[in-house]
Amino acid sequence: MRPRLTTTRVFAIAATAALLASCQSNTPAKGPDRSALSTMERVALGANSCWFKSGDAAFAAYRLAPELNSFSGRPRILVVHKGSPESRPLLVVQAEGNPSKLDAFGPMMQSATGPRIVNDVTRWASGNKACG
Repeated sequence: MRPRLTTTRVFAIAATAALLASCQSNTPAKGPDRSALSTMERVALGANSCWFKSGDAAFAAYRLAPELNSFSGRPRILVVHKGSPESRPLLVVQAEGNPSKLDAFGPMMQSATGPRIVNDVTRWASGNKACG
């Protein structure tokens, strides 16, 4: 469970930094919509483009399963095995609230890909479309 706490802390630090940066200006902060749905839409587009459509070897055995229309108020994306999409997700990235709070968990977070996932998701959530 330690990596999940670390991931949550990374997201909390990034959100705090963004909040502090927006408070230091007298003009309204310009940037992406920080709602949970908008944040997860950006993350889903980034993941689809950079992890799956690019042919990234780290994600070749998996597929993206977005669940953005959530009645729970927590839009999310799942990464599942390509051959058995109904099996338990290997990665869940979800957001809640406005401004959104991100959370990522699942077996992939404990793998060597975990730190990269944190960096990519944080970058896409902030509005940067670049691939890692």
